[in-house]
Amino acid sequence: MYCPFCSHGDTRVIDSRLTAEGRQVRRRRECLHCTERFTTFESAELVMPHVRKRDDRREPFDLAKLRSGIEAALRKRPVGSEALERAVEQIAHRIRVTGERDVASSYIGSLVMDQLRRLDEVAYVRFASVYRSFQDVTEFEEEIRRLRARTDAAEERRQMSLLPDDDAKRPKR
Repeated sequence: MYCPFCSHGDTRVIDSRLTAEGRQVRRRRECLHCTERFTTFESAELVMPHVRKRDDRREPFDLAKLRSGIEAALRKRPVGSEALERAVEQIAHRIRVTGERDVASSYIGSLVMDQLRRLDEVAYVRFASVYRSFQDVTEFEEEIRRLRARTDAAEERRQMSLLPDDDAKRPKR
């Protein structure tokens, strides 16, 4: 590492610490020539796969584009920036761990829809309307019906039975 003060090529590490929840290393360094101290940050550079569009075009994965699409769906919705960033990080992580060189844009869209369904149902329907190119109100109604059915089924699984008969009739999961 070159010294930013005198450009000497010999520095030594004085202290190393993990930062950014363990995703980055902060190193305190000292130049062996001018004895100035400075801080560097080190993180893994992970190569993201390319995105394969519906028309077979390929383009580099763009985290900013992913974030802006999710932000557009969440505009004026009661979802905090921390939740948004967690969702973006989870999607990027799932894309990265596929190990593939190319990932279909439809796969990314489904990951975004899963995250939005958990964050905010209105944002989910907004995104789905654009992603699936809804043509009329009936398509909105069908999507809302599917969302309600899924929510009702999840709620039923979470509820504990109050009657002993219900436990006997309910299939074991």
